[in-house]
Amino acid sequence: MLVHSNLIVSAWDGSLLVGIARSVTDFHYACYLSDLAVHQNYQRTGIGKRLQSLTQMQLGPRCKVTLLAAPAASSYYGRLGYTHSDRCWLLEPGVTIGN
Repeated sequence: MLVHSNLIVSAWDGSLLVGIARSVTDFHYACYLSDLAVHQNYQRTGIGKRLQSLTQMQLGPRCKVTLLAAPAASSYYGRLGYTHSDRCWLLEPGVTIGN
């Protein structure tokens, strides 16, 4: 997962990894924020928001950030300024593209 990502932002408490934002992007048009994780003991401290801000700072001014929210986090992103899109489509593993 890490080898094929081209934008990774992390948060550390000494030698303990406490947060990570992992993205795939062209740095110009699209950024897929595929993973945002914060250690349970460090949640609700602003680390997740800061990881997203640092990710956004690495992108071009017109680059759009896209993500899929975990069900428990779906209300979190709207408060940060994300808009919900009904244009997302998923192709689950094992499902073959049909005619």
